[in-house]
Amino acid sequence: MKVRYSEEAASELEAAAHWYEESRPGLGSEFVLSIEAALASILRTPQLYAQAHRSDVRRALIKRFPYGLFFRVKDDWIEIVSVFHLRRNPKALKQRL
Repeated sequence: MKVRYSEEAASELEAAAHWYEESRPGLGSEFVLSIEAALASILRTPQLYAQAHRSDVRRALIKRFPYGLFFRVKDDWIEIVSVFHLRRNPKALKQRL
């Protein structure tokens, strides 16, 4: 399966990695590695993850970081809809789903 990030999700990932890297050198890389680990699990078994907000979007939690990876399963690819900080207002995410 292939993976595609929405423009918003790519921006969120970049901003979060930058913020963590500025907070402590190396932490941004650890954040990206955690995202990649979650993505590898999604690619193995995407149906394992629960649907979010009664939609076709599913959510994988990111270990060590308060983020969720929100995605849709397409025919032969995964669309990453959002790399969402879980302490943000969920209404901001619902508008995009």
